[in-house]
Amino acid sequence: MDLPSGLLLACSLCLLPGFSDTFNIDTKRPKIIAGSKDAYFGYTVQQHDIGGKKWLVVGAPYETNGQQKTGDVYKCPVTSDTPSNCTKLNLGRVTLSNVSERKDNMRLGLSLATNPKDSSFLACSPLWSHECGSSYYTTGMCSRVNANFRFAKTVAPALQRCQTYMDIIIVLDGSNSIYPWVEVQHFLINILKKFYIGPGQIQVGVVQYGEDVVHEFHLNDYRSVKDVVAAASHIEQRGGTETRTAYGIEFARSEAFQKGGRKGAKRVMIVITDGESHDSPDLEKVIEDSEKDNVTRYAVAVLGYYNRRGINPEAFLNEIKFIASDPDDKHFFNVTDEAALKDIVDALGERIFSLEGTNKNEISFGLEMSQTGFSSHIVEDGILLGAVGAYDWNGAVLKETSSGKVIPLRESYLQEFPEELKNHGAYLGYTVSSVVSTARERLYVAGAPRFNHTGKVIIFTMHNNRNLTIHQALKGEQIGSYYGSEINSLDVNGDGVTDVLLVGAPMYFSEGRERGKVYVYALRENRFVSSGALGDLQGYQNSRFGSCIAAVPDLNQDSYNDVVVGAPLEDDHQGAIYIFLGFQETVLKKYKQRIAAADLGPGLMYFGCSIHGQLDMNEDGLVDLAVGSLGNAVLLWSRSVVQINASIRFEPSKINIFTKDCKRNGKDATCMSAFICFTAIFLSAHFQTASVALHYNATIDERRYTPRALLDESGERHAHQALVLLAGQEHCDRLHFHVLDTADYVKPVTFSVDYELEHPESGPMLDDGWPTSLKVSVPFWNGCNEDEHCVPDLVLDARSDVPSAMEYCRRALRRAAPACSSFSLSFDASVFVIESTRRRVAVEATLENRGENAYSTVLNISFSRNLQFASLIPKDDTDINIDCMSDEKHPNKRVCNVSYPFFRAKAKVAFRLDFEFSKAIFLQSMEIYLTANSDSEEKESTKEDNVAHLNFHLKYEADLLFTRASSLDYYEIKSNSSLERYDSIGPPFHCTFKVKQGDVPGWDVVTLPVPCPPSPSFVLAAAEPGLLPRGGGDHQAHRPRGHQGGQPPPAPDRIRGGPGEHNLQRLGEHHRLPQHAHRGGPVPHPTPEPQQLRRRFHRLQCETSPQRGDEPALAWQSVDEVTESTEVQVTEAHHERRPPATLREPLRLPRGGPQPPDNV
Repeated sequence: MDLPSGLLLACSLCLLPGFSDTFNIDTKRPKIIAGSKDAYFGYTVQQHDIGGKKWLVVGAPYETNGQQKTGDVYKCPVTSDTPSNCTKLNLGRVTLSNVSERKDNMRLGLSLATNPKDSSFLACSPLWSHECGSSYYTTGMCSRVNANFRFAKTVAPALQRCQTYMDIIIVLDGSNSIYPWVEVQHFLINILKKFYIGPGQIQVGVVQYGEDVVHEFHLNDYRSVKDVVAAASHIEQRGGTETRTAYGIEFARSEAFQKGGRKGAKRVMIVITDGESHDSPDLEKVIEDSEKDNVTRYAVAVLGYYNRRGINPEAFLNEIKFIASDPDDKHFFNVTDEAALKDIVDALGERIFSLEGTNKNEISFGLEMSQTGFSSHIVEDGILLGAVGAYDWNGAVLKETSSGKVIPLRESYLQEFPEELKNHGAYLGYTVSSVVSTARERLYVAGAPRFNHTGKVIIFTMHNNRNLTIHQALKGEQIGSYYGSEINSLDVNGDGVTDVLLVGAPMYFSEGRERGKVYVYALRENRFVSSGALGDLQGYQNSRFGSCIAAVPDLNQDSYNDVVVGAPLEDDHQGAIYIFLGFQETVLKKYKQRIAAADLGPGLMYFGCSIHGQLDMNEDGLVDLAVGSLGNAVLLWSRSVVQINASIRFEPSKINIFTKDCKRNGKDATCMSAFICFTAIFLSAHFQTASVALHYNATIDERRYTPRALLDESGERHAHQALVLLAGQEHCDRLHFHVLDTADYVKPVTFSVDYELEHPESGPMLDDGWPTSLKVSVPFWNGCNEDEHCVPDLVLDARSDVPSAMEYCRRALRRAAPACSSFSLSFDASVFVIESTRRRVAVEATLENRGENAYSTVLNISFSRNLQFASLIPKDDTDINIDCMSDEKHPNKRVCNVSYPFFRAKAKVAFRLDFEFSKAIFLQSMEIYLTANSDSEEKESTKEDNVAHLNFHLKYEADLLFTRASSLDYYEIKSNSSLERYDSIGPPFHCTFKVKQGDVPGWDVVTLPVPCPPSPSFVLAAAEPGLLPRGGGDHQAHRPRGHQGGQPPPAPDRIRGGPGEHNLQRLGEHHRLPQHAHRGGPVPHPTPEPQQLRRRFHRLQCETSPQRGDEPALAWQSVDEVTESTEVQVTEAHHERRPPATLREPLRLPRGGPQPPDNV
């Protein structure tokens, strides 16, 4: 008989069906017990304990016994160091009495359930079947095995008596009138062949009577049709002159049914005779007694004797009808002669098999095809058995107890399995389990993975009146996911109340893959509510995650029970299991450890199709896991979990840099000790006397390139040690070290310790997530208040020596200068003057700490780019050092450490900052920004005076060199000479005035008043511009020969400020000529006042332009009136008789840098 679809799917889910997140399940030393792959050895596994000896019970549902694939169960002794030789229990040979059973393909071992109370277990054969007439009913059957692996009893609650369970006595007339006897034999043999003779079905006995009655054979003499037919073929006619039919019937009733008769079997009597009885008066009493004994009587009248003699058979027929049970049309037969007996064989057989309402055309089944034992679960008062084929494959849950069996009626399920869906085949009972509610009531749970194609789980209670109450139903969400094909419950915190219910949907499809899913339901107020799903898997395709779910005791020794889930199709059907840890009253959704078959050994397939973990299998006090795979059973050992508590303390507790109490390498140092301590805490009580090996590395200032302390023993920063810790006992190592002179006394010195177990691959395992490193800091003593929190109060003050414009003009030398008078009125006090002789700027500053010690005090200096940092020099006789550092990326910044490492409380330092002016960059302003801060936390209210900001708006003093020279040293005019003509007055001469620019950049406007003699012959004319060097210039004007002869020209005179003797006005003053001034020609007025010339030739402007190559030139301008748009022209002053020369193109002098806003 082929496997039904339900069982085929069961096999595919578990026999169908790596990265290893390692925790405390050892994957390096698994114990793999091999068996037959053809027998599906490993399909189910159970741990077993008999008197302290550990066994593994392994199901092999395709195991062969003789010629039949009955399946069987193996017992495998468990030792951690020797191979296991498994022994078959031969449960396939167990026979159920009084049943015509069929054991072939019954799948013994498809489900196993262990009873920890008495160390017994249950092995089920859900496809066990028995013969009933012409049908085979697959009711299923389980065998209970005691602690000594001996068969104890059969559990078959769905087994019902066949409708052919009959004891048939054939009362055969063997008197002389029966002829020929061979026809009677043929009839007897043919009717016997119609009977389904066997245990649990029909038994046949034959009584022959005439004058006497004899047993030809008893009911229990033969148990097969073959044997009965053989015995019947040897029955001979005994003869006799009388036909004592009443005697024969009474003998059959009182004796034949008692010899081999079965309690509860239907009693059937077939009386065959050919004439009226000689003891007919006794018939009434005999028939009455037969009625009382519920004997159904079929009577066959053979009329051969009457027909051969022509006798009227009416009386005979009436007697036979009286013998037959009512109604006569169903129990009375007559034939014309002995040869005609063969014609009633079929009719008689059908009449007999129609007893008890048997209907061969009936298509509705109750428990006949129930497959009881497809799943099993042991509870306190009995055994729950899933019967997926019951009630037309809608399924049912049966219960076997010591007082009987509970088989709920079909109507009990209609609440959740309505009649209109009865043809869907819900497969209720595919898996069974139980939970304990918050009311401490035991509730049963069963899955129906095919209900409405999405699956359903019901939570219910059962009653002895063949009824059940469904308290809650959970429904699947996806068609074909097989939701409810696997169920288990977990008491996470061990308080006796179920915390979560886990429901598997191993064929759940997501992200394009048949990944499987396990739903989590939390128990809240006696009802289960959805609490997500187990997940975060590796995304393997077709893994069938959730095919098996096992609730196991605390694996990681954290006092919470855990869950193991199988995914037997992962890794191309090699399989894997996932371990999920319990926590408080739930299960953590992310798995803690994944164990793949590929990590354990080659050849494992469908690993994870079954899982069981309840016992310590190697006597180490820890629960181990048994996992089934195709042809193998695998034992995985748990490892003990240890927590390592580490600590570091120092003597003394702080580093006192003020006290140097030892010498190291010839230098004074501060010496200290570090105590590194470890304690091993084993989580399992079984390991309280155990030990664990450990090694560690200690490092001083691990994140610093140069450590501030070194170990005394090695003179280095590192130390390595190995040690052995006893459970619960602290072990300390003392490391001596010394602190060196350092630049950082603020940040504490760190001690880092990294540690790990000496043998991580075996022995105890460090608790998951437990730290393996420790970092402790030893602070420097800072000399502050008791809370060791220094609060400084830094005060910074600074001022510059650059004079303001007012200060500049107050100086005695310049008080009378018209420019200063005008200047002082036109500029405010924020304007500062840079004198031409100044090359540096000095800043006088003080830094004071009015609070507590300030650690790592820093002075930050920022300055504008027209300044260059020159120096910082502390003043007075102080022991406070200020060290400044520059940065190439920030040339206009300096960072200075003040009294490093700490600036003492109440300390004060005065210092001078010197800056040089840049010769290439000239700005309108100058800025110096000073800030002071430290690593100590200063109050916000006192930080305002940590800043000094110097910002000057600048004016530059002109840097011009003014010289004069004449082409004629002297000219003698004789007193007696006379001038006859105008051009005889004398030779012309040239007087040249030069203005040269110094280091200060070129200016846009320079006014030069030139006093001239009151001669109409004095002329200003165009002059050839001189070539000027880059960065300076000579500016020429020619003086007429009216100059006093014989006098040498004056020496060069650098004009520094004020009008001076040449009345050189500068600093950006603008004056306009009066409108009546003349351009060129004789001066109209003879008065030699400088003011007159100044009015006529208001000023000489110098500008630059490329005139000859790249050399700049200086030009002088003669104008009647100057406006901002007037261009500069080159002019010359000389004595001549012609008009002034034509004005040449202007020449411009390139400036040396950005110009001040007022063209200083």
